[in-house]
Amino acid sequence: MTPPAQIKIYQYLAIAAMLGLFMLLTRGSHVLTLFSLPDASLAIFLLGGILLQRMYWFIFFFMMATAIDFGAAAFNPYLGFCLTDGYWGMIPTYGVMWLGGRWLATRHDTFALLPYVLVTISTTFLAFIISTQTYYLFSGRFPNNGLQETILHGWNYLPEYLGYAMMYFAMIWAGAHFVRQIRTLWAMSA
Repeated sequence: MTPPAQIKIYQYLAIAAMLGLFMLLTRGSHVLTLFSLPDASLAIFLLGGILLQRMYWFIFFFMMATAIDFGAAAFNPYLGFCLTDGYWGMIPTYGVMWLGGRWLATRHDTFALLPYVLVTISTTFLAFIISTQTYYLFSGRFPNNGLQETILHGWNYLPEYLGYAMMYFAMIWAGAHFVRQIRTLWAMSA
C-alpha cells in the first residue's frame, strides 16, 4: 500500500504534468500543434499558485516557458522578436499571477465567484502593465524616453490579453464548479 505522503506527491506531479502539457499546447506560437490555441500562461501560473503553491513549481514553470520560447525561436527566428532584455519582466508578470493564485488558495472557497473574478481581473491587468512596460523600457527596440512616455504604448493589446485570459479563467471556474457538483452527487449516492 502506498503511504499518504507519496500519494500527495503523485497528485502534485499529476497536476504539474497537466499544466505543463497545457503550456506546451498553447505556448510557443504553436510550433508544437497544428491548430492555434491562445496562450494560456497567465491561467497556468494562477492555477499553479492555487494548486501547487511552492516556489520551486513557479521556477519550474518559468523555466519551461522560457525553454519553449527560446526553442520556438530556434525553429523560427521571427518568434524570437520578444526575446530581449525586456523578457526578464516575465518573472514579475508571472509572479503576480502565481501570488494571486496563492491568495485564492487561502480562501475558504477558492473559487467563490466575486473574489475569483476580482483576483483574475486585477492580476491579469497588473501582469499586462508589467509585461508591456518591461518590454517597451528594456527591449532596446524603442526609444527609451522613460516610463511616462512608454506608458502610452501597448494598450491596443489589452483587450486581447484580457479576453483570452478571462476565457481560460472562466473555463477553470466552470470546471471547478463541475467537479464540486460531481463530488456532491457522488457523496450523496454513497
